Amino acid sequence: MLREIHEQPATLAATLSRYLHGDGFSAEICAPLRDWIKAARGEIVIAASGSSRHAGLVAELMFEDLSGIAVDVEYASEYCYRSEKALKNAVVMVVSQSGETADTLAALRKAILAGHATLAITNVANSTMSNEANVSFPTEAGRERAIPATKSFTGQLLNLYLLSLLAAEARKAITPAELQVLLAELKSLPERISAQLRGWENAVRSIAAKYSSARNFLFLGRGVHYAVAREGALKLKESAYLHAEGYPSGELKHGPNALVSDGTPLVMIATVDRSDPESLERYQKVVHLMRDMHDQGADILAVANTGDDAVAELATNVVFVDEMREALLPIAEVIPLQLFAYFMAIHNGIDVDHPRNLTKAVLSE
Repeated sequence: MLREIHEQPATLAATLSRYLHGDGFSAEICAPLRDWIKAARGEIVIAASGSSRHAGLVAELMFEDLSGIAVDVEYASEYCYRSEKALKNAVVMVVSQSGETADTLAALRKAILAGHATLAITNVANSTMSNEANVSFPTEAGRERAIPATKSFTGQLLNLYLLSLLAAEARKAITPAELQVLLAELKSLPERISAQLRGWENAVRSIAAKYSSARNFLFLGRGVHYAVAREGALKLKESAYLHAEGYPSGELKHGPNALVSDGTPLVMIATVDRSDPESLERYQKVVHLMRDMHDQGADILAVANTGDDAVAELATNVVFVDEMREALLPIAEVIPLQLFAYFMAIHNGIDVDHPRNLTKAVLSE
């Protein structure tokens, strides 16, 4: 798991190398993706499970914010049994590391039978989903041996961001000049992640030792960061066998705050893209909540932008992430949470690569 966490800069670079040529998208490789987007005259339905569904939740906001296309993210196991009456002119995307997950494959086959144009994002280019979907859009994460998804998850996030940019381009929601800026930022992403990884590992190793006796955690985030909070909680559950829940930050006072105590630390994602007014507004709300929780006596582990003294003063412990565009922050901020799950598992004496009761691909419901 630790090795695969450190492979993420290389796997992100491999994806960019495959789908971007020169200053833009590869015309030949991305042509089927553009055709699938054109078929989306209604909404996009994303069906997935586990970490892949969390990637879909990030994608929902990226697609809607960048292109204006409505997105509905379904649990694959629930989509299989829902009515198609409300899905007019919808296209369906399935997301799966293995491309063999039973309920996600069933969702894909249901969508095909209903006549929807389908697309599969998998980490295995010759998987069943890749072969049966109308369009295959594989990640370039390489074989992932540890059961907890790390590099495959950030690979999915990158593919979904690329697809949302293609959708924005197709809908003329961004100008060619704006697209060039976004793609240039993307090309620098692997190097920026690589430059921070060793520091994250050292910081999180020390922080995890301080929480070795904790058995319950609440993870909080707003917007795209809510999905990352859910992913961080899932990583802690499956890797370290600890109880953890992910919530939108604004929901804490609507019940879960009753759980906050010395034995239940908060993990708060407090990153921001200061060039984005909406991101800045969300961040200010998070800091306000953090101040309330600090006054309440909560133990707060924060993921914040490098040099953010306001968050550092309110949090018990902080992991810093360099500021970047809002849509790219999930790729960066989830990596310290992966490391946190890893080191918490090590402290608990767990074989983190082979957690109990779990398999890499869920082949039956």
